Amino acid sequence: MSNETTILDAIGLLCPLPVLKARKRLKSLAPGDVLTVLADDPAAIVDVPHFCAEAGHDFLGQSDGSDHQIYRIRKGG
Repeated sequence: MSNETTILDAIGLLCPLPVLKARKRLKSLAPGDVLTVLADDPAAIVDVPHFCAEAGHDFLGQSDGSDHQIYRIRKGG
């Protein structure tokens, strides 16, 4: 487990693009790596945790940025 953190800027993208881009980016990461997703789509607050549950990743939580939300996902293995 390298605990690398990768940032995915999905600001301005609407559902389902933030989740689709997160899925694609997670494929290239090692299990245990953390993906930080920046998004301003209101649906992402539901979509991101649901995607993690379905795909076997750990949803580490959500926090608020200045004009967007920050989601953290640890890749499952």
